[in-house]
Amino acid sequence: MDNATLMNFAIVLGKSVAVVVVMFTICAYAVLAERKVSAWIQGRVGPNRTVVPLIGAIPIIGRLLQRLGIFQPIADGGKFLFKEDPVPGHVRKFYFFLAPMLAVIPALTTVSVVPFGQYVDAATGLLKPLIIANLDVGIVFIFAISSLSVYSLILAGWASNSKYPFLGSIRASAQLISYEIAMGLSVLPVFLWTNAPGMEGTLSLVRVVEAQGGLWFGIWMPVSAITFLIALFAETNRLPFDMPESESELVGGFHTEYGGFKFGLFFIGEYANIVVGSAAFTLLFLGGWNPLPWVTLSDIGLATGILGGVLSVLIFLGKTLLLLFLFIWVRWTVPRFRYDQVMRIGWRIMLPVAIANLIAYAILIAWIDTH
Repeated sequence: MDNATLMNFAIVLGKSVAVVVVMFTICAYAVLAERKVSAWIQGRVGPNRTVVPLIGAIPIIGRLLQRLGIFQPIADGGKFLFKEDPVPGHVRKFYFFLAPMLAVIPALTTVSVVPFGQYVDAATGLLKPLIIANLDVGIVFIFAISSLSVYSLILAGWASNSKYPFLGSIRASAQLISYEIAMGLSVLPVFLWTNAPGMEGTLSLVRVVEAQGGLWFGIWMPVSAITFLIALFAETNRLPFDMPESESELVGGFHTEYGGFKFGLFFIGEYANIVVGSAAFTLLFLGGWNPLPWVTLSDIGLATGILGGVLSVLIFLGKTLLLLFLFIWVRWTVPRFRYDQVMRIGWRIMLPVAIANLIAYAILIAWIDTH
C-alpha cells in the first residue's frame, strides 16, 4: 500500500470518525432539546439540575449551563451505560440482543452518503463536496439502507415474546409499507428536473444542491416537499404517527421489554434516523448549504477554502436543526392518530397525491424541455 493510498484511507477514516461523533452529539442534545422544548410548551422548566463539579465551581457560568441543561445528556448517557440491564427469561435472547444494534447501524451507514457542505479549491477552482462517500445514487442508497431499520423493530417485537411488543412490530412494518411508496414518489420530480435534457444525469445529492442555486425545490415543488415531510414523520415513528410505540395502547410497543443500554440504542437509532431524514429534506428541498433562494456562497464570494467549507457546513447544520425543532414541536402539539387513520392517510391520501404530483411535474418538465 503506497503513501497516497494510506493518506486517502486516513482522510476517509478521520471524516468517518468526525461524522459519527457529531451524529452522536446531535442525537444526545436532540433528546435534551426534546425535553426543554416540551417543558417550554407545557409551562415547565425542564432539566436544570445536572452540573459537572469543575464547571459548577464557576458560579455564573456553571449556573447558566446548569439551567440550560447542557450537562443532562452526559448524565443520561452514563445512566444508560451503567444501570442494571435485566433480560426477561421468556425472550429469544439472540434476536433480543441483535435488534437494538440493527436500530443504530442503518442510520450511521446512511450518513456516509449525506453531503454536509462544500468549498472551492483555491488551487484548482473546482468545487469539493464535504462527504464521506460521494455516490451517484446517494438518495437510492439512503432509501435502501434506512428502510432496513424496520427490521430492528420487527425483531424486537418478535424476540420479546410478548403481546404488546409484537403488536408494535406489526404496526411498524405496516406503517413502513404504507408510507415508503409515497416518500419515494415524492422525490422523483426532483430527479426528473435534475436529469432533464441538457443537465447531468445523476442521482447525486450534491448535484441536487447545485441545481438549487436558483429556486429551491421546496418552493417550486411544495406538494413533493409536504408529502416527503409527512412520510418522514411516519417513517421515523414520530407523533402523530408513533403507532409502533403508542404508550396509551401498547405500553411502549416494540421496546416494552427493553431497558438500560439496549433501550438507549433504540433511542439513539430513532434520533439518528430523524437527523438523517432532516438532512435529506434539507438537501432535496431547502437548498442544502445555499443560504437563500437565488443566492449561493459563490455568488457572494464566500465559497473558497476553509471559510467556504465552514460556512456551508454551518448553513446546512442550521437548516437541519430547524427541522429537528419542527419534529419536536409537532410531537408536543399534535395528538396521535388512530391506527385506522394512519392507514387511511397513507393509502387513500398520500399515495394518490404523490402519483398525481409526479404525473403533473413529468408533464410540466417535458413541456419546458420542448419549449
